[in-house]
Amino acid sequence: MSKAHRARLAARAALAAAILWCCGRPPARPGPPRQRAPPARGAGPKMAAGAAAAALGREGGEDAFRRLFRFYRQRDASDLRGVVDFSAPGGQVFRSHLSISSVSDQDASRAGLQPVSRWKAYGLNGYPGFIFIRNPFLPGCQRHWVKQCLKLYTQKPNVCNLDLHMAPEKTVDLWGQSKEQLRRKGSSKCEPRSLLEKLRWVTLGYHYNWDTKKYTANHHTPFPSDLAFLSEQVAAACGFQGFQAQAGILNYYHFDSSLGIHVDESELDHSRPLLSFSFGQSSIFLLGGLKREEAPTAMFMHSGDIMVMSGFSRLLHHAVPRVLPNPEGTALPSCLDQALSSDLPAGSVIEHSSDEDWQVCAKYLQSSRINMTIRQVLAEGQKFPEESGTDIKGQAPSEDSHHQENGRAKRRKPNTDS
Repeated sequence: MSKAHRARLAARAALAAAILWCCGRPPARPGPPRQRAPPARGAGPKMAAGAAAAALGREGGEDAFRRLFRFYRQRDASDLRGVVDFSAPGGQVFRSHLSISSVSDQDASRAGLQPVSRWKAYGLNGYPGFIFIRNPFLPGCQRHWVKQCLKLYTQKPNVCNLDLHMAPEKTVDLWGQSKEQLRRKGSSKCEPRSLLEKLRWVTLGYHYNWDTKKYTANHHTPFPSDLAFLSEQVAAACGFQGFQAQAGILNYYHFDSSLGIHVDESELDHSRPLLSFSFGQSSIFLLGGLKREEAPTAMFMHSGDIMVMSGFSRLLHHAVPRVLPNPEGTALPSCLDQALSSDLPAGSVIEHSSDEDWQVCAKYLQSSRINMTIRQVLAEGQKFPEESGTDIKGQAPSEDSHHQENGRAKRRKPNTDS
């Protein structure tokens, strides 16, 4: 047996040991047991995964994060025992304290959220500033944000990936051009995709330039007021009063989609958190370290879950290697089947969706996931640095190299209606 082959076998064995350790089942070892010091509280799973990833990272020259990204990307859905599940917290997971008095119950309700005192928020040992909030939305309110992401936020002047390949007049009303096709859609994979199903991303507010990896003052459109209000309440509950929602990136995933390894560092103010909202099918999220050589922690994200990355965790590498069917085994998670109350509070940003609109949204979500990430780009009083300006058309991204399908980055030629 060659030395390289033995190294590969050892790496795979180390990863298997890490997965078993994460489940609280130490791997069997030949011979008499040897005494060892117990790991620090919450450190066992992460240390085991880190050791496995380090071993895997030496194989083929890939770093630890990339190796685990590939592992979870290719793994059978029934063999994900090492993924942190916040619906059954334990190990390195602990309860996170929120600023309950910073958000009134009325304001929370106006944003479609339960009172903050009822939220289930968690942190992870080793990741200060990371907060995971399990679905704090009131019954029926997730539907509003799904509809906004598909029907309203896709409208101009917001920017989307389809603008790169299609004439402007063809991307004015993606919802209108897709709704009937989606409503009639069957289960056959041979059916042509609607424009909404070809959607990969939409940018809001300060529009991110995928080529330069920057925001600029002259590429800005109004940020949606309802989404700004929601973001402000979540940020305040996490201790960030005065948060300003200035930029948003909406990602649209299907079961064959992933989001590559990256760091959100283009904002000029890193003292403010990154907010992430998920709707629809579930996913695996990988949260790593400041370097890609550090092994990430894998966790499930389900519909309605919110993640907040702040402080030390604000600039950590992260990725989404995989989208999964929701764990209930139904077409949609039950939280999306709940009807919205007819008695909305005064000033609520939540709107009722018609049965016809929700039928389209539900059909889309049967094989899809929507994620909204909201950022504050500038600190109070801060301005963009002076640089040679380019017009909005010149700032259009070539393509989001992070967004992948079938394991490959989507690279489309310009001026093609694909």
